[in-house]
Amino acid sequence: MPTFQYEALNASGKPQKGSIEAPSSEEAIQKIKMQGFYPTAVREQKVKKSAAAAGEAKKKKKKSGGGITIGGVSGKQLTQFTRQLSTLQDAGLPLLRSLQILELQLKPCKLKNVLQQVCDDVEGGMSLSESMAKHPKVFNRLYTKMVAAGEVGGVLDVILQRLADFMEKAQRLKRKIVGAMVYPVTVIMIAMLIVTGIMIFIIPQFEDIFLDFGIELPAVTLFLINASRWMAGGYTPDQALPGAIYVLASPFVIFILFKLLRKTNPGRAALDWTLLITPVFGNLIRKTVIARFTRTLGTLINAGVPILEAIIITRDTCGNWVYERALGKVHDSIREGESFAGPLRETKVCDALVVNMIDVGEETGDMDAMLMKIADNYDEEVDVAVGALVSLIEPFMVIVLGGIVGTIVIAMFMPMVAMIESLQS
Repeated sequence: MPTFQYEALNASGKPQKGSIEAPSSEEAIQKIKMQGFYPTAVREQKVKKSAAAAGEAKKKKKKSGGGITIGGVSGKQLTQFTRQLSTLQDAGLPLLRSLQILELQLKPCKLKNVLQQVCDDVEGGMSLSESMAKHPKVFNRLYTKMVAAGEVGGVLDVILQRLADFMEKAQRLKRKIVGAMVYPVTVIMIAMLIVTGIMIFIIPQFEDIFLDFGIELPAVTLFLINASRWMAGGYTPDQALPGAIYVLASPFVIFILFKLLRKTNPGRAALDWTLLITPVFGNLIRKTVIARFTRTLGTLINAGVPILEAIIITRDTCGNWVYERALGKVHDSIREGESFAGPLRETKVCDALVVNMIDVGEETGDMDAMLMKIADNYDEEVDVAVGALVSLIEPFMVIVLGGIVGTIVIAMFMPMVAMIESLQS
């Protein structure tokens, strides 16, 4: 009779490991549940291969290892793979055969190489979730835990379908936000290039004209001429680099500093907190984070992942330090026997409506469905907020750019008016 190794949680939520004999994995799961445990991973213990067989498998793996690939796996590609695997599992194909079919149809890429290794691991007796966990850059913790829950419950096709839906909605939300930022960023970059060109090539010609006439220049014109000299690199004899280099390099420097700060815990905390209190943008970020963490948590609970583990995964994937800290407090409170809504209300990071809906979900036992409703509601609010942001940014950019161009025109024409008056007199 086959022997199955298992990992489970006891009544108090502590992890347990062991082995049990059973004719099939389904009966093994039932026996584990009869012992009062909640199984999180069950796999058959395979007999060790002979040295010759192991060598053959090693050669096969080396042969099919794939070449060197550049780049990672896009969200769209991973979502498509997840949905296709769900369809094949729903059709009744064996898991290994499904993985091999999907691997063969892929062109050489990072995902194809990873799937080759996953196929080898599954063929060797490893569970799908354990094999995927070996590649965290492709299959994150949320992905592997949901697959593990689907394997234990025998509903892998359903879980993969839900996971694909979740990933598509997350990508749709991300595309909306990124799409809203493309236009203003492009306009600002082009405006910086045009103003830099005016300051370097046009203003110095006007300066020569003004010097030839020897007229007294207004303060705004002097400021513009000095700025032009700094941009061109001739403001002072000891100026090391033209100011245009600093202006054009500033967006890249800010981006690099932002990335470096986010790698440190204090810097990440300060940036995330600052972003949340920023006018206009803070409201959009808050709605986006709430939509993400409620959808993630609802999907995990619906998949059968234990609540404490689901909160930990949600905390690690919500993407904002303030909400990570709040979910950590909720996790600690639930472990001590408290409810979900109470500690979340005390953190004051969510609206009263969100907390009340979660409270109702706890009372009715439909917390996963309630979390999904919250996520759908906030997705709609994000749509409205993005539209309002775009509507606000466009006139703001027109005013700012008009002010810059107007200042340059006024600064150049004021001395010219004085020149014309002096000529007439």
